[in-house]
Amino acid sequence: MTAARRFWGWGNEGAGPNAEQQRGIARTISERFSTHEGLRPEPRIEDVDLPTPRVTLPAALADFSRADPLSRAGHTYGKSYRDVIRALRGDFAAAPDFVAWPRDEEEVATVLDWCGSHAIAAIPYGGGSSVVGGVEGRREGPGALGDGYTGTISLDTSRLDQVLEIDRTSRAARIQAGIFGPALENQLRPHGLTLRHFPQSFEFSTLGGWIATRSGGHYATLYTHIDDFVENLRVITPTGVCQSRRLPGSGAGPSPDRLFIGSEGTLGVITEAWMRLQDRPRFRGSATVTFDGKDGFARGAEAARHLAQSALYPANCRLLDPGEAAFSGAGDGTSAVLVLGFESASHPQEEAIQHAVECCQDHGGTASTPRIQQADDRSTPARDDAAGAWRNAFLRMPYARDVLARMAMISETFETACTWDRLAEFERAVRHAALDAAKRIGETATVTCRLTHVYPDGAAPYFTVMTPSRRGSELEQWDEIKAAVSEAILTHGGTITHHHAVGRDHRPGYDAQRPEPFARGLSAIKAELDPHGILNPGVLIDAPETL
Repeated sequence: MTAARRFWGWGNEGAGPNAEQQRGIARTISERFSTHEGLRPEPRIEDVDLPTPRVTLPAALADFSRADPLSRAGHTYGKSYRDVIRALRGDFAAAPDFVAWPRDEEEVATVLDWCGSHAIAAIPYGGGSSVVGGVEGRREGPGALGDGYTGTISLDTSRLDQVLEIDRTSRAARIQAGIFGPALENQLRPHGLTLRHFPQSFEFSTLGGWIATRSGGHYATLYTHIDDFVENLRVITPTGVCQSRRLPGSGAGPSPDRLFIGSEGTLGVITEAWMRLQDRPRFRGSATVTFDGKDGFARGAEAARHLAQSALYPANCRLLDPGEAAFSGAGDGTSAVLVLGFESASHPQEEAIQHAVECCQDHGGTASTPRIQQADDRSTPARDDAAGAWRNAFLRMPYARDVLARMAMISETFETACTWDRLAEFERAVRHAALDAAKRIGETATVTCRLTHVYPDGAAPYFTVMTPSRRGSELEQWDEIKAAVSEAILTHGGTITHHHAVGRDHRPGYDAQRPEPFARGLSAIKAELDPHGILNPGVLIDAPETL
């Protein structure tokens, strides 16, 4: 039996910290941040007051659509801090009028045709793990729908969930877009293949969602984004089917695939993709490197830069500042920690990890003894070192974040990227802006940083801000921090998002970042593919003033 998803927060019902663990988290946070807000109770669907549907479900959609409270509430928001706070308050005013689960492309087209004929906003929905307001029918603020729509439908693709065809010779597969990460890997595993794309939301997100949002995976170098794996796409637009040619590469003008990768459901509904696969890894090597002193993070960053430019291509090359390392249990708070990992399907990784360790030692790092796992080696113990601690914290954090939200703690992340030449100044400026804004709210605020991905020409810093908030004012205070950090990121040459997408929350930053001629061109393409403006209005492009 499939576990029930929480309609208000992250993950499955009954998963995450139990009641005793939640109280333990609350005690620890209360002591550390001098906050005394108790745990708000989890919302119950029986207590949720949903607006009356504004439209009547047509017969053509009735067989695969529902308007029950749990379906509508569960499709109202994504999983950001802002979303969780509104759900805890019982605010589901933006709930879709109904939810459709099309079973094939014909039913997707039926939904879009009906929406276009009746001025109804259609919001494509994969796993609903967006943390940037990408799947909500927002009524006001950045990315709002406006007043021209008569209703809203959430178009859930999760019934399109099969690996349809495998080309073992080319090492690729044709896959439906609504498949969730675990199901995808389970269907590929018997063939000895993997997509090798593991975002933090892996368990609760879909292939189509990864493509639509230009998802970033767990791997820190080489194949970092879903873009690298897309061979071709099939997309249902309001004006017809758009399918690109399946090719390993092409120089034939602007790429149609690149148009839809990152389009966030505004240009069409991705239904299938041929994806480049890899053989499943059999050889691994890992180590942890610490960098002591006040300049430990800077020296760790220099080591990461040299590794990124060495063509060694580590699978994991994540640098945690002392605070981040302590919070995750990967360190004691006195040193920056670099988590290194290598893997391969074809050859041992002992030489690669040794080269990486030597590079880090050249920059003053102190390395653990590398752990080597050979093919079919079942003797390697479970990860119980700093790398394992960090990985476990990485997967637990979304559940813990919801506990913090229930006690009026702001816990928010900001991910970005910049070139190496400006990283040191960039990291200081963004950290200062985040800490300054957070301390205006709570004197005990903390800001930590880690590098999640590294490239030959730059890195992706990921900032975590925690501060006590005032119950009832969480959203306004979150907005204040978000605005300050976003301004610092753009002022100092970073991107408004590296892998969380634009959605509605990042629209102001995205508008400032993109060139104006490109914005006009994108709007023109939107008008051609979606002439009635029904697809995810307000994301990337403003909703039309009149329909």
